[in-house]
Amino acid sequence: ITKPFNSEELLYRIQAILKRSQQKANPREEIKEFSIGKYHFNYPLRILTYAPGNEEELKEKLSPKEAQLLRLFAIHLNDILPRSEALTKIWGEDNYFTARSMDVFVTKLRKYLKGDDNIEIVNIHGNGFQLLVRAEENGSA
Repeated sequence: ITKPFNSEELLYRIQAILKRSQQKANPREEIKEFSIGKYHFNYPLRILTYAPGNEEELKEKLSPKEAQLLRLFAIHLNDILPRSEALTKIWGEDNYFTARSMDVFVTKLRKYLKGDDNIEIVNIHGNGFQLLVRAEENGSA
């Protein structure tokens, strides 16, 4: 922009830049329901449903922090979720105490997801965590 500039033009330029920057957001972050192995996760309702096929469905109501953390894992499915990203998005800060709290929530999520042997939450030392979902193996040998 050259000086002197019109304040209306400046406003339009700022709005255009903001619109372009918002379009680059991860489209997976808009998803509200996720399939994770034999589980279905409804983020708005915070319900994790285990549906193994011919067995009865089991539903678990997650706490708000458990749901936020599982959503981040689902968005980063099979990719590394940086510890600092999870801490700042969920707890608002990255320090020793919030990190220990996050470890407790990861342990709880591991317990909830233990019904599917193809799901594993792995600690990537120095980086964060990874929610791994392996393809189901067929029973044929």
